[in-house]
Amino acid sequence: MHLHHGVRRFPIPGPGQIQHFLVITLHVFTLLQIELRRTSGGLSRIAPAARRLARTLALAALMVFKSGSVLAATGFEYIGQQVIPHGAKFGGHRIGGLSSIDYDAVGRRYCLVSDDRSNARFYTLRLDLDKFERGDIETAGMDGVSIASVQLLKRSDGQPHARNEADAEALRLAPSRLSLLWTDEGRRSLFGFRPPAITESSLNGDFIRTLPLPAYYTPHGSARGSADGDTGIAANLSLESLSLSPDGNTLWTATENGLVQDSAEAGVQQGSLARLLAINLGTGRPGAEYIYPVEPVALPPIVRGLYSTNGLTDMIAVGPQQFLMLERSFAIGAATPGKRQTGMSARLFYADASRATNVAGMHSIAGKTLRAVEKTLLLDLSQLVNDDGTALVTDNIEGMTLGPCHKGKPTLLLVSDNNFSLLQFTQIIALRLHDPLPVALPACATPH
Repeated sequence: MHLHHGVRRFPIPGPGQIQHFLVITLHVFTLLQIELRRTSGGLSRIAPAARRLARTLALAALMVFKSGSVLAATGFEYIGQQVIPHGAKFGGHRIGGLSSIDYDAVGRRYCLVSDDRSNARFYTLRLDLDKFERGDIETAGMDGVSIASVQLLKRSDGQPHARNEADAEALRLAPSRLSLLWTDEGRRSLFGFRPPAITESSLNGDFIRTLPLPAYYTPHGSARGSADGDTGIAANLSLESLSLSPDGNTLWTATENGLVQDSAEAGVQQGSLARLLAINLGTGRPGAEYIYPVEPVALPPIVRGLYSTNGLTDMIAVGPQQFLMLERSFAIGAATPGKRQTGMSARLFYADASRATNVAGMHSIAGKTLRAVEKTLLLDLSQLVNDDGTALVTDNIEGMTLGPCHKGKPTLLLVSDNNFSLLQFTQIIALRLHDPLPVALPACATPH
């Protein structure tokens, strides 16, 4: 298959890299000053200027090191994080598996779906961003998190979903419809197959309708999805993301990796070709469809051949065919930065589908010449730095949303899915957005 896509990478230095650069520059100017002193007296007049510049650069290096946030040149400023303790409960349900987050600007609350397969549900909560801390996961706490409610998602017969009947992965509010939309990732395993689904529900979880998906998303063939003739979603790499277009008329979803008839799963040496699908929210029918190139695994496992993966876990439509994309990578024992190695990485991309080939109706893209979605790396979350100078440790970051204005700037919130594991943690990260970014930022009328 011939695939044309552009992945533009702007090398965005983190605070540690910038500090390192400035310290090296300090050394360069010190050597320059020494060399000038060895030359004629006329040239030695430059030495005081070089010394002053060197001191300024050294001061700048210290300021960068102590700032605790990415420089404004990246467009992202780290506000802080909160960590919900393992085992915390609300309304009799464990708080965990939070794989999506969306902000309700009217109610000033957040909705987060849990992918607990024992009972599909979502939580509403409030966040006080002033209480978020740029500390490590052991000290961040949850003083800025207030759980308000939990609501079960129901079947068409009005009953809650039975165990292993739904795997809720993404949720978005539809304010104009007074409803919400959520994805069931479906299933491809030795224990059975189930097609992925998108459901519209009322705000209290009652079933409204299911939106049809192209037939070629339905899994057929082997459980692994690697045999000749296999089709449909890959195992545990299905619909992880949802977003409404800015005008509210189009629902976007995407597979985490490629359909098995399209491409292999992402690995250390190769990426994967995910499907990006538009759905007309009025008619409920699928429309345009594009190929989104998922990156290879960010960092290799500690031993070659151990498990690793990378996938598209969420997106935000910021234009008719433009998106912020969240990719999360994991590899066993990967040398991730920070005080605790989780093996997890998370990266934000800007994606533009305006020049991509519309592959709607194509059962497979194998052997076809196509233009994929163009993308630009905006931020690797490991660039974010805590107040003590250590890199932010990220867990399984799967959801993101644009949030309220904070100190005169729009915000971006991200959440991790802890898989209900003692080895993982539920983390909410807050960022302030600054220019320059390749997207139109929401207006903030009054700083608060």
